[in-house]
Amino acid sequence: MTAIHPSILSADFANLATELSRIPSADAVHVDVMDNHFVPNLTLGLPVVKAIRAATSLPLDVHLMIDDADRWAPAYAELGSESVTFHVEAAARPVQVARDLRSHGARAAMAMKPGTPLEPHLSLLSELDMLLIMTVEPGFGGQSFMDEMLPKIAAARKASEDLGGRIAVQVDGGINRETIMRAAEAGADTFVAGSAVYSADDPEAAIAGLRRLAGC
Repeated sequence: MTAIHPSILSADFANLATELSRIPSADAVHVDVMDNHFVPNLTLGLPVVKAIRAATSLPLDVHLMIDDADRWAPAYAELGSESVTFHVEAAARPVQVARDLRSHGARAAMAMKPGTPLEPHLSLLSELDMLLIMTVEPGFGGQSFMDEMLPKIAAARKASEDLGGRIAVQVDGGINRETIMRAAEAGADTFVAGSAVYSADDPEAAIAGLRRLAGC
């Protein structure tokens, strides 16, 4: 089932409650947490995510672009995030992180940078609810979609199907009306869209348009 997760990285941070109210039809709110270490940008942390949780009834899809995921990821599940994504490059014990997230009631998701190969990590998929294939280098919004990630998306879809199709395949980076069809055709079913939603005059219409183009 296709899901659209607008990224508030492209929203007005000074008016987040209002910005959240502009996307009631979103399947989840994508929240990018960056620490200026794992990626060269700094956004927000636990206190702000807690405030976001209180400001919306939409599910939270928290994407941790931070070092030491083993230590910090469970705390984002504890505060009520429905899904928490950690980077495999930042986790010393990814299986344990996934199990910790699930034990706190969150879906466990794992992300990979564009340069990280999928194959060495296929054995981890059985511990996950979602796999995020980055289609830009993590750290900044507004980058162009990397078409060279399409084979990786297709491989992730095949791996999910081999496990019964229960693992969502998410893409994040450069998703817009021009790229979402290519990502969907490759096998993605969950789409993070930032500027394609929040730069539109009508974010709700933008979400509906992306859904149609993704084949839902």
